[in-house]
Amino acid sequence: MVTNPERRTALVDAAIDVLATHGARGLTFRAVDTEAGVPTGTASNYFTNRDDLLRHAAERIHVRVAVDAGEGTESDPAALLTQFMRLLLHRIADDRTGWLALLELRLEATRRPELRATLTTALRENLEANVRGHREGELPGDDLTTVLLYYAMTGLILEHLTLPGVLADRDLDALVGDFVRRSLPET
Repeated sequence: MVTNPERRTALVDAAIDVLATHGARGLTFRAVDTEAGVPTGTASNYFTNRDDLLRHAAERIHVRVAVDAGEGTESDPAALLTQFMRLLLHRIADDRTGWLALLELRLEATRRPELRATLTTALRENLEANVRGHREGELPGDDLTTVLLYYAMTGLILEHLTLPGVLADRDLDALVGDFVRRSLPET
């Protein structure tokens, strides 16, 4: 296998774009090569098979949209939590293809046990990182608050990116603020 990390990342990003545009059935090495603008056969030099490519795509998606703790500027803990969640919403909306590819991967994982294991691990680690970050950042609420907010955001993002007309009359930033306020214990 070839080990140029920048080219590998570009190919995985191209695979994510193909997944979002053409679905899992459209994900071929040729389609990835075309999307990445590289010679035919390049992707097959970097990935042993399609499952390997799917696994790398599953692992890469969350890296593309991750919010770093250093991005927070609010001093009030509840406002900081709201800011992080809004940053996440906007980051994912700006990388719509990544999230749509994740949906494709989720569906494909129902048919491919190895992909299911990879995606389960990636999503579990992402959720655990959120819980850990919430604790370490001394944000308000407990672990359950983080889990509830995680899944509230997942649903909001799903709706916004797949059927935006459903929430067309809602201010999504205000809705995120409501998620936070209503999830936090009364003080």
